[in-house]
Amino acid sequence: MIREMREKLGKEIAELSHELAVTLPQAIATAVEMGDLRENSEYKAALERQQFVQARLGQLHQRLNQVSELANTEAPMDRVGLGSRVTVEDSSDGMREEYTLVLAEMMDIDAGHISLASPLGRALVDRRIGEEVTLQLPTMRRSLKVISLITIHQTGGE
Repeated sequence: MIREMREKLGKEIAELSHELAVTLPQAIATAVEMGDLRENSEYKAALERQQFVQARLGQLHQRLNQVSELANTEAPMDRVGLGSRVTVEDSSDGMREEYTLVLAEMMDIDAGHISLASPLGRALVDRRIGEEVTLQLPTMRRSLKVISLITIHQTGGE
């Protein structure tokens, strides 16, 4: 999972780096050739995009560094953490659901991925098998019991 996060971030970094180094300079050069830069909307748009891409690249590089740190610091061996696959049982109806806790960039609700920062993710972090959590949602309150847990360490992590 950590490898997937690195690959996803790396792919976006590569795409934006190419845009910054090749596409945007061409767009700016084309706009400059059109003449008066004070009222040249293409030139202004290209400069704004260039600033955005530079800022986004900074964020992505920072996030890439954080992924490695998170893998080591937020993945406990015996409790729910980053990369854990956890099965919970709803105490009201006995329904079981399985989730994998991921970073926001990897979230895919259809695949059962939930973000560590989501209300459910925050409620489950640091829980052990057999522990119950109460989740206060806007329209209801849920009580869930951790039934099974496979940590990132047990799956190989990378």
